Amino acid sequence: QAQLVESGGGLVQAGGSLRLSCAASGRTFSSYAMGWFRQAPGKEREFVATISTSGGITRYTDSVKGRFTISRDNAKNTVYLQMNSLKPEDTAVYYCAARSFGTAYRSDDYNYWGQGTQVTVSS
Repeated sequence: QAQLVESGGGLVQAGGSLRLSCAASGRTFSSYAMGWFRQAPGKEREFVATISTSGGITRYTDSVKGRFTISRDNAKNTVYLQMNSLKPEDTAVYYCAARSFGTAYRSDDYNYWGQGTQVTVSS
């Protein structure tokens, strides 16, 4: 069972950058595919990015391609989301999630979730 804790959120101006981190407990982190999701006020949770167990496969939602980068350090049990060229529409609570098999896009496919970290982008 994985426990996930996100950090790194905050307030940033449009065009700025933030790096989110998600630290996982347990010795099986390297066996989990990881994902980042976000939920803006009044909207459903949406997929942002996912990364395979080894880090060799990454996928992104179209709106963040070229701006966000997902990565992982299995030695540190941590997954990251580097967010550049931030826009006001990126404002949301960002969640990391883990699943025992391959990468996935649907939130229902993930077994474990963090508590979320707020990202606010001002115009």
